[in-house]
Amino acid sequence: MPGPLAEGGTVIDGNEVIPSHHVLLITFDSLRYDVARAVLHGGGSPNLERVLPDGLWEERRTQGSFTLPAHVSFFSGFLPVPSGPARPGRLFACHSMRGTTIRKRTYVFDAPDIVTGLSGLGYRTVCIGGVGFFSGQTKLGRVLPGLFQESHWSPETGTDDPESTRHQVDIALEVLEKQPADKRLFLFLNVSATHTPTHVYLPGEEEDSWESQCAALSYADRHLGRLFQALPDHGPWLGLFCADHGEAFGEDGYTGHGIAHPSVWTVPYAETTIAAREAGA
Repeated sequence: MPGPLAEGGTVIDGNEVIPSHHVLLITFDSLRYDVARAVLHGGGSPNLERVLPDGLWEERRTQGSFTLPAHVSFFSGFLPVPSGPARPGRLFACHSMRGTTIRKRTYVFDAPDIVTGLSGLGYRTVCIGGVGFFSGQTKLGRVLPGLFQESHWSPETGTDDPESTRHQVDIALEVLEKQPADKRLFLFLNVSATHTPTHVYLPGEEEDSWESQCAALSYADRHLGRLFQALPDHGPWLGLFCADHGEAFGEDGYTGHGIAHPSVWTVPYAETTIAAREAGA
């Protein structure tokens, strides 16, 4: 297996990577922290292991209990926060009258959201959905992808196609192929495979479960490896990987998400940098 791609470091200075680096943000929809951790330690996500700093996920708390509020927060610079009391300051922020979590490491955009902010810095911004909030099929489904210069969604990339990650990565690779060499890219991908229904990844199962979400993540990892391998050919990257929220599978009587429960609020998170591939390497 190829060696690690991550350069390391869980606390990155946003001012040192913007605007010099491409930005990749991948959200694994509904992915629980304990699922991500178990799959990683069980060897079921080797490609993610290569891009995570020290090959590990960090436990964090999300800003929203379902896709819409979580992503509105993320695109406003409010990424998942550490699970403990320490607050290293935000990586990104949008200029506001009072920013109590803005630190020296924070890159502050004079924009209503980081997508618009990156576009204003000359980035090409591309969204690849995802669940229904990225579908563009309804007025509400056009809100989040409408932030981007380009957006991609079809039923093949949605929650009901068991090969959704393969289709999403195919699109991402096409985006990279068409990327101008002198322009930076903000590539956002909402992985729909980890969102219900996940039982399709365990043959014979008819109900979603903790185990079926594990299988869904392992499936997604197989295809994400193709994307990760291609990234260094296009320059240096800031990589952000997290879930938007988790999923309850019967704990304390709760099922699903959109609820205030630890299984939903606790999510995997990682931020890292990926170096450009040297010529001839």
